[in-house]
Amino acid sequence: MACFLVPATEAIVTTIIKKSTDHKDIDNPFIKRIGWLNTMLWGGSALLAFEHVWHGEVTPWFPFLTNAANPEDAAEMLHEMATNGVGMAVLVTVAWVFMVLAAGAIAKKKAPSVSEEVSKS
Repeated sequence: MACFLVPATEAIVTTIIKKSTDHKDIDNPFIKRIGWLNTMLWGGSALLAFEHVWHGEVTPWFPFLTNAANPEDAAEMLHEMATNGVGMAVLVTVAWVFMVLAAGAIAKKKAPSVSEEVSKS
């Protein structure tokens, strides 16, 4: 139905954040890696939107979403957005948080410490 709209909305927000922080020197690893989240959200939303178009749930004429024409179907659509859409957006965001934390841990492990570099000189 319209569950792809929730992660797409989050993708719009992350795009705005990314564009506003691109040229700033920020030391926050989550802000530095927001591009990863942005890519994951846009890709997932596009795939879900394609799937919904394929199954005839999205049309090129108003109201675009087939379930938006009937109030009873609209309630079902909003419920799906609130459950499935929010669930998918949260799951993708949590996966991204783990990716950022893992990347930080790996980078810390690979980087030689200052005391090791001083002892080598």
